[in-house]
Amino acid sequence: MSLWIPLTIAAAFLQNLRSTLQKQLTGKLSAIGATYVRFVYGLPVAAIYLWLLIVFGGAPMPHPNALFVLYAIIGGVAQIWGTVLLVALFAYRNFAVGTTYSKTETIQTALFGIIVLGDHLSPGALAAILVSLAGVVAISVAQSHLTLAAFWRSLGDRPTLMGIGSGACYGIAAVCYRAASLSLHEPNFLVSAGYTLVTVLFIQTVVMTAWLFIRHPAELSASFRTWRVSGLVGLAGALASVGWFTAMTIQNAAYVRALGQIELVFTFISSHFLFREKTKALELIGIALVIGGILLLVLAR
Repeated sequence: MSLWIPLTIAAAFLQNLRSTLQKQLTGKLSAIGATYVRFVYGLPVAAIYLWLLIVFGGAPMPHPNALFVLYAIIGGVAQIWGTVLLVALFAYRNFAVGTTYSKTETIQTALFGIIVLGDHLSPGALAAILVSLAGVVAISVAQSHLTLAAFWRSLGDRPTLMGIGSGACYGIAAVCYRAASLSLHEPNFLVSAGYTLVTVLFIQTVVMTAWLFIRHPAELSASFRTWRVSGLVGLAGALASVGWFTAMTIQNAAYVRALGQIELVFTFISSHFLFREKTKALELIGIALVIGGILLLVLAR
């Protein structure tokens, strides 16, 4: 089995765990504040991970270049904007449409990968990405009580464009992270991925700290008062990011993000078996499509 596959599955599982922990911050922090703690509490974890790689792995610290810095800044800021757009959608009555369209991240990642890095997609892999994307859309439509007719009619509406923009930002971020890591030309892919992760988290922490200090100082204070839960969010998020960044260093970012949709399967399992939530037929169809697309991706990439 290729190393990127278990790394991505582990990252998706940890991301689902991070999201579960973030729900405990509801009422204590806004969505922006809950996003901020991922960065500020995740940075020390990532820094310790990189230090362990350098000290015990015997690898030298990478030397960043201008291209690395550019990709890291673009990727880090794009991820922040992707989150901001996604959060802003909740102010709209038909926000569910926008969040569903944000799931086009995988296909947009594939397009950006082709444009920026010249990544190649096999016909089988492209088919797998489209199948899993159909599954994600089906799940989102079922959970948000949308009709497929309303979903297609909304194309061109402001929430739809914001959702597509959010997916584009996440796609740009994924491709830029891979590009930044590869630009280091580091033979040890663990070190290059770890160094890229620390750099990106540092950029995101600085940008969001400054923004919250100016615009939402109370939110900044609250993020430190909730340090117990926020620390766990940062830990789970940083460990998930280690998996994402390492997988995207050794494999096409579109493949990684497509396989990463297995997170929806983990979410489905926890909601159905742990929280005893009822499952709709369309959700089951969506889960089947996601799993089918993932299997096709692994076999046909």
